[in-house]
Amino acid sequence: MKLPKELIKELVKSEDFKTTGSIMECLKETFADVMNEVLQSEIEEKLGHDKHERRSSGAAPNYRNGVTKRKVKTQLGEVEIEVPRDRNGEYEPQIIEKYQRNADGLEEKILSLYACGMSTRDIQEQMKSLYDLDISSELVSKISDKIIPQVTEWLNRPLNDYYPFVFMDAIHYKIREDHRVITKAAYVVLGIDGEGYKEILGIWVGANESSKFWLGVLNDLQSRGIKEVDVFCVDGLSGFREAIEAVFPFAGIQRCIIHQIRSSTKYVSHKNIKEFCTDLKKIYTSPNEDAAFDELMEFKEKWEKQYPTSVSSWEDNWEILSTFFAYPVDVRRIIYTTNIIEGLHRQFRKVTKTKAVFPNDNALLKMLYLASQNITKKWTMRYRNWDLVINQLSILREKKAG
Repeated sequence: MKLPKELIKELVKSEDFKTTGSIMECLKETFADVMNEVLQSEIEEKLGHDKHERRSSGAAPNYRNGVTKRKVKTQLGEVEIEVPRDRNGEYEPQIIEKYQRNADGLEEKILSLYACGMSTRDIQEQMKSLYDLDISSELVSKISDKIIPQVTEWLNRPLNDYYPFVFMDAIHYKIREDHRVITKAAYVVLGIDGEGYKEILGIWVGANESSKFWLGVLNDLQSRGIKEVDVFCVDGLSGFREAIEAVFPFAGIQRCIIHQIRSSTKYVSHKNIKEFCTDLKKIYTSPNEDAAFDELMEFKEKWEKQYPTSVSSWEDNWEILSTFFAYPVDVRRIIYTTNIIEGLHRQFRKVTKTKAVFPNDNALLKMLYLASQNITKKWTMRYRNWDLVINQLSILREKKAG
């Protein structure tokens, strides 16, 4: 609702504004006046009588008992308001919470800057520059701590009983613990639901990446409602297979082909790398598993003497490298690599790059949670040809059951 033009004209005449700063100062005072009137209206409604009215009958009377002056931070700067009191201590302001010191969405703006990866010092400077507010790093931390219950609720929310594909990977950060800096892993699980949409199923912060911790993550996913997964897509961590089979024994496991290529070409000579990769490509682009295995045997015969470790890494892990050959091409495109979750990690790194060291696990969790909420807002597209994919998976499940 706009103020009447006549009222604005009277205000301009009476104040004789010379600068934008003087206009803002006037608006601050007006904000305080309006806020005080709202608070007076609230207590009047609570008490059921006007300021100077006295009631002689009915319930025991309750009257005003002065005001408490409180400074609140707004987008106009710091403003002093007068919060009324009642004798019985029953009145609590509705427009601004009892102990609230930040008004008109300022906390949301601070959280938004925090979610973008800005340091507390940067947020302090931004608030000073935009709103002429002096806020401390402790205040930023306290505001961000308010989302901890939201994070906990999100991490424990019920999940669907069926996810066709689940991708698991970890991203590592430096965290301060017991007066020293250690490396910890943020375990990230991303699922594709039955409708073909991506969903971050959870983020856990724990000791450096290990199969034991992943087992706990998988048990957590199961306890939150997941009963069936067609394929888990993972990197090359040893023990992954055992952890998955312990919790979801009927799920397929696909080791990321891209991770496998990087691992097996790590120590290949520069003069051989092009030919080596060309021969590898013949394996994972084969039309079916039999043809792929034949290509692997030819690859072995050609390169085993020169690069025995590289060759054996394919042969030893063939069972979980070849899983995707059992599926049609549309499904293979989704599961042969964990690039989908690595893309999410790249976005996390953009947000967290200003933080060399996190003060504790919760600080990291808060930032990753806020970043997740921003990232997933853009996940509005389902996977291409999803109807075809889900029908193919359904047929394959029926064959297995039969």
